[in-house]
Amino acid sequence: MSVRIIIADDHKIMRDGLRNMLDKETGMEVVAEAKNGREALRLAEQLRPDILIMDISMDDLNGIDATRALVAKALGTKVIALSMHADKRFVAGMFEAGAMAYLLKDCSYDELLQAVRQVLAGRTYLCSMISGVVIRDYIQRMRRNETSVLSPREKEILQLMAEGSTTKRIADQLKVSVKTVETHRQHIMEKLNIFSIAELTKYAIKEGITSLDT
Repeated sequence: MSVRIIIADDHKIMRDGLRNMLDKETGMEVVAEAKNGREALRLAEQLRPDILIMDISMDDLNGIDATRALVAKALGTKVIALSMHADKRFVAGMFEAGAMAYLLKDCSYDELLQAVRQVLAGRTYLCSMISGVVIRDYIQRMRRNETSVLSPREKEILQLMAEGSTTKRIADQLKVSVKTVETHRQHIMEKLNIFSIAELTKYAIKEGITSLDT
């Protein structure tokens, strides 16, 4: 059985080009085209395709909102975003809406075919031109989160607390006063809104600050 595909893009030349290429692939069939998100949604409800290749910037209903509405209907159609936008806000928006792949229009046709295969197998896909942007953004957010939640010293004390060290032992090990350790502990609890050692230990394990094997 052929993989049934709908192409949604506001440029006819793009739709025609994709259709010509995809229809030549064995086991793939473009069953419809849409010029905006609302039409794509209507056609998807009517035809129940396996894949909907979705542009983002379209009149009437944009690709992000159309994807969100489509996923909410639980039709089983998987969305592949195909966009000119490399901005992380568009990438995040499409994935949050329920898309399973994101490609730039500058990506190769082979990457589009790879995305189709991956998505049909239930996996997400990012084209090589956009994956670096996403990874850099992830690293930056992780760094911001680490900085905003606990300081390096607070993480060090949290680890020792979670591993069962007493306040006095922590003070001796770090060569600081007991009062300093108590102050850090209070700050840790207030920042995390966690006020028991058991819950702090769970948090430390979950965040990779310590482990059950320690």
